[in-house]
Amino acid sequence: MSGAAPAPERRLLDLLGLAARARALVHGTDATRRSVRDGEIVAVLLAVDTSPTQSKKLVPLLEARGVPFAVCLTRGAIGAALGRGDVSALGFTDRNFARRALELAAALPIPQDE
Repeated sequence: MSGAAPAPERRLLDLLGLAARARALVHGTDATRRSVRDGEIVAVLLAVDTSPTQSKKLVPLLEARGVPFAVCLTRGAIGAALGRGDVSALGFTDRNFARRALELAAALPIPQDE
């Protein structure tokens, strides 16, 4: 396996597409926040290039509610995996998809601030 580095990212993107087709997630910062408040979300992925304003709206809520989250991928990559435009945040409503997504996100290289 010579391309070991991109493998977790490719698997995570494939998983996001599968979860979207299974209707096991919500996308967008506002929809994710609303669903977290309603107790429907078991984990969240936040794009590395999410605006600080959007992050400040979502991260404290996730921490207060004890919802695990990972910061990974870009808005464009997440959106493309879902067949949409740029997506800053998505929340998983299915525990199995959420668990696997967090495992794959943890295997990704840590994003570097530029």
